[in-house]
Amino acid sequence: MKDAWSFEECVSVLRGEIEILKKISSAQFSVRSAVLAKEWAAFEEKTTEVNALGEEFTILEEQRIQLFSALKSKWSGRRESDEETVPFYTLITCLPNKEASELSFLYRELKSETSIMKALNESLLAYVNEAKVMAAAYLEAICPGRGGKLYTRKGQRASQDLKSMVFNNQL
Repeated sequence: MKDAWSFEECVSVLRGEIEILKKISSAQFSVRSAVLAKEWAAFEEKTTEVNALGEEFTILEEQRIQLFSALKSKWSGRRESDEETVPFYTLITCLPNKEASELSFLYRELKSETSIMKALNESLLAYVNEAKVMAAAYLEAICPGRGGKLYTRKGQRASQDLKSMVFNNQL
């Protein structure tokens, strides 16, 4: 764990997180497009890309937490327990104005990118959930006697999570 505060390193980490979030947002847009177009190979490719970027982001996030812990120690002059939280904008009051304003700008941009990504995730999840509901309603309409149950081609009861389903339209 880092015990020393470094403004330059903090700026680097925040910029890195912002850059990765922008890449994730772009990849998630591609994931959404692939889902809407039912291009499952592209979906898998972009999902793998998002996961790899997520791992990179996690590493930077851990570094940012360590740096903010070091700043918290500098701000308070003592180690506080993890239960005592100090807001970011309170923490940066101990820094020179130029450093505080730059960190404040980067932090706001990070929060903004996080909000954009969250909105993209929520809209995609809403679409997928609606598609599941429509598929379940379709199955109920074409097979009303099945009583809400799904069966495999061997006649065994199948899970109703609708993760993957294939219709055999051949007669």
